[in-house]
Amino acid sequence: MNDRTSGPEQAEREELGRLLPAPAERDLPPGRHLHHKDTLMRLIDQDGDRATALPRLLRPAVLLPAAGLALGGVLLTTLAVTGQDGAPSPSAAGTGSHAQAPRGAAVLLDRIASVAGESDEQTVTGDQFVYVKTLQTGSEGEFGGPLKLGKPHEREVWMAQKAGPVIDVGLIHEEGSYLPITVGVPDGETPVGYPAGLNRPTYTWLASLPTDPDVLLRRLTTEITRDQDARDTPAEDRDQAQDAFDAMGELLRETVMPPKTAAALYKAAAKIPGVTVDSDAVDAAGRHGIGVARDDTRAGWRTAWIFDPTTLEYLGERTYLIRDTTMGKKGALLSKSAVLERGVVDALRERPSAGKPSTT
Repeated sequence: MNDRTSGPEQAEREELGRLLPAPAERDLPPGRHLHHKDTLMRLIDQDGDRATALPRLLRPAVLLPAAGLALGGVLLTTLAVTGQDGAPSPSAAGTGSHAQAPRGAAVLLDRIASVAGESDEQTVTGDQFVYVKTLQTGSEGEFGGPLKLGKPHEREVWMAQKAGPVIDVGLIHEEGSYLPITVGVPDGETPVGYPAGLNRPTYTWLASLPTDPDVLLRRLTTEITRDQDARDTPAEDRDQAQDAFDAMGELLRETVMPPKTAAALYKAAAKIPGVTVDSDAVDAAGRHGIGVARDDTRAGWRTAWIFDPTTLEYLGERTYLIRDTTMGKKGALLSKSAVLERGVVDALRERPSAGKPSTT
């Protein structure tokens, strides 16, 4: 530990000192827990000389579209499940800034990136499906009025891995119903599907992304900006830093991520100004973890990606109000999710844990 640290840096270190709460001894012996905690503290101290000043992002509050209240929904909810026009709303853009996350968040993201980069690479073919099972709960209520957190429920999603353009994107199983995910923009009488890309991120597309964090962030910036331009999104409704953070969160939650891409994504997230540490975040399954968070000052809420405090594995996400709004009081939860299972399967309704498609 560096005894010379004082003031704001000392306070930050003390907060980060609580990032790895000691779990039960059956999960991790106390001595091993202290080793993890001490290692993280040393890394934070070593990174101190590279700390970057964080400008505060001040933007006027704007009224978000109703779709923005679909908190807790997956990326797929931006796609139509009825076969009609289901062009997804843009959800990401680059930061357009050289500022980075505060030192503590940057160190944490670097450690998460190192762990993610060591996971096993997979081979995914175009005729397979990425399967993600989540437990999630979102807010219910009228737009512009008070919201109430709904009951948690499981959601299963199968996403096609064809390069595309694809109209039949996949399948959702939720609350007892199977709903096909169908997209397409009418072009005369011929529907036009979605190719692999940011709005339909296949494993192969993710693996093709640049692994240099700066280049990756610029790539996402370009794609998001192009998408927003195509939809004539007003300038005042755009926040490049927040849009980048939201897009990355969707990718982490809704895909099977190639190791090198995941590592680059976490390092790119550290370059987004305003990213902080949420020291005790709880996912929809009740699992406590470390949160990597960012405040959406336009909407008045904070979104945190949640990671296991020991393994640094992604657990889920939560969003809650950071100030009193018409949606509720400060601190009120708007959504929570927890990833329960993910993998690659050969057919719709097939589950990695079962290995066979369901006939129901």
